[in-house]
Amino acid sequence: MKQLIQGGTLINEGRIYKGDILINGDKIEQIAENGNLNTNEEVQRIDATGKFVIPGVIDDQVHFREPGLTHKGDIGEGSRAAAAGGVTSFMDMPNVSPATTTNALLQAKQEIAAQTSVVNYSFYLGATLNNIEEIKHVNPRTTCGIKVFMGSSTGNMLVDTPASLERIFAESPILIATHCEDNGIIKANLEKYKQQYGEDIPPFCHPLIRSRECCYASSHLATTLARKHNSRLHLLHLSTGEEIDLLDSGYRTNRRITGEVCVHHLWFNDSAYHQKGNLVRWNPAIKTEKDRQALLQALNNDRMDVIATDHAPHLLTEKQGTYTKAASGGPMIQHSLSVMLELAEKGEISFEKVIDKMCHAPADIFQIENRGYLREGYQADIAIIEKSPWTVSKDNLRYKCGWSPLEGTTLTYRVCTTLVNGKIVYNKGEINENVRGELLTFHR
Repeated sequence: MKQLIQGGTLINEGRIYKGDILINGDKIEQIAENGNLNTNEEVQRIDATGKFVIPGVIDDQVHFREPGLTHKGDIGEGSRAAAAGGVTSFMDMPNVSPATTTNALLQAKQEIAAQTSVVNYSFYLGATLNNIEEIKHVNPRTTCGIKVFMGSSTGNMLVDTPASLERIFAESPILIATHCEDNGIIKANLEKYKQQYGEDIPPFCHPLIRSRECCYASSHLATTLARKHNSRLHLLHLSTGEEIDLLDSGYRTNRRITGEVCVHHLWFNDSAYHQKGNLVRWNPAIKTEKDRQALLQALNNDRMDVIATDHAPHLLTEKQGTYTKAASGGPMIQHSLSVMLELAEKGEISFEKVIDKMCHAPADIFQIENRGYLREGYQADIAIIEKSPWTVSKDNLRYKCGWSPLEGTTLTYRVCTTLVNGKIVYNKGEINENVRGELLTFHR
């Protein structure tokens, strides 16, 4: 039976307007502005009166911890939290155990997701110092990108030798996504603060150790290599105002070098270390209010391309302890859309721009087929949002790790319904466990 989303206000392609959406199977069949979609067919009606209807969010950077680290999170659990947050597609990172550095391991993760993920999925192949043959033989149609850790990472995925970086940037057949922090600068800064504080370095020193200089130096190297080899480069989780100037100019589909900013770098500034300590410790570190404002401005003037989460759960016990032992990263995917709509409610960014950067831009930059927009013929990946204030608490978290840096925060907007390929996967707090997402495919 067809479905009719009726009476809602659509936010799509830079416009806000009343409209109805007719869904046939897994695709959008018709969009009628001003609520004029009349049909004599028997349809399942979804009442969106008084609510916003948007394309499902596409998160281009998550760490769902499977395989090998499933005490923190897993693909099934992460996908359910995503659906509750209006996220209908994710791209997952390779720093798991074993690390996803071969095409066989990449396929194994795809098979896990096919069995357990309630939303759509794709996975990065991780670069190492010596897996260039795996990179060269990746499938461009089903692999979102090559992940290069140019700063510290787990296992064997730190890639910091000139020869290896040159080969990756010269020979990768698909988009390269980089984590940019200079390891030498980090080590020197860490020794400096160890001399001052010993092992018990205060959390507020994190952005001084993983400093703006370490971010810029590594991002500058990545963009230099990309321009030398005409690579397709996507700079992940930019955290400083200076790095914005390294991006290409022009419309995003014409750029060879694009950039992403994460929700936590837009919501928090470095004052949060004094209240929340290691709970707001990410790599790269949250920087100053001036940086936060610069990143928002870059989104507003289209110098920055994508808003994502870097969702990276750890157990609370792993976030505690001395500076050198506490883990960096935190869960965010359930709340990313609501947080960005809160910034829109405050007037720091427009509602249209939030949808552009969380839904449209990832689809454009990664060349995802038939997703990211409300368009006739596209997959019916849709989120319905209502203005209904709620407070983040342990009782309403969907994270296996059991905590959020946003606990106690009241947000104005909540996701009430999420559809993936035309199927309702989340509705008013309930997950339909029978839904399974699809492997994303790319126009390449």
